[in-house]
Amino acid sequence: MELTYERRGTGPPLVLLHGIGHHWQAWSPVMDLLAERHDVIAVDFPGFGASPPFPPETPYNAETAAFAIEEFWDRLGLSQPHVAGNSLGGYVALDMASRGVVRSAVAFSPAGFWSRSECLYARTALRALRKAATATSEGTAAALMSSAVGRRASLGLLVANPDGMADEEVLLGTQALRNSAGFDEMLESFAWMAPPAPPKVPITIAWGDHDRLLPRRQAVRAGRWAQQRVKLLAGCGHVPMSDDPSLVARIILETTSG
Repeated sequence: MELTYERRGTGPPLVLLHGIGHHWQAWSPVMDLLAERHDVIAVDFPGFGASPPFPPETPYNAETAAFAIEEFWDRLGLSQPHVAGNSLGGYVALDMASRGVVRSAVAFSPAGFWSRSECLYARTALRALRKAATATSEGTAAALMSSAVGRRASLGLLVANPDGMADEEVLLGTQALRNSAGFDEMLESFAWMAPPAPPKVPITIAWGDHDRLLPRRQAVRAGRWAQQRVKLLAGCGHVPMSDDPSLVARIILETTSG
């Protein structure tokens, strides 16, 4: 299927994967930094952003999302690109690393390293964010974002510094969450999503120390799974690309050049 994407730069290919309810623009703050050394492709998962939904017979889960991305890069003529992902995208990146279909993988606050109660909390919080987005008109969202209190209330779960985000970034993100055709079914699939098999290629896992959606204690489990230290991102929330683009880009480039 045809997926929506943004492509910049030259060099070894690097595919960027967003989280549930988000879109490729989540990576906008870091794309130009990465494009100095890579052919960077940020893509919308099927049923998210501007990409079309899966056909009715295809379920929404991490496996089908991964295979759709692999078919996508095959059509672009890519072979074993580097990947980096956030949240759901982080899980998909690690799954690709476990199957050896990528050169390296970087995962920022990946899903799948939760306890049952933490998974339930994340699903409940995400469902509430989605409900708020679908109940909010464009004009109301703009008014909410103009208020510091409104920004913190609506974005504090995802970023450490809501005041640092541009209005357009926030409004586009709200629109993406509101219009995500695959959101509900993908969220239901989280109930039984466990960590993937051990990786076959180099990986890096990083976690925002202010992550309020998937708290940093999950990084301990991720570190045991990976048998390596997880990098903690000082001053960053669940979507660190918005909090510290330079730090996120540096971690990706350290991995891809390793």
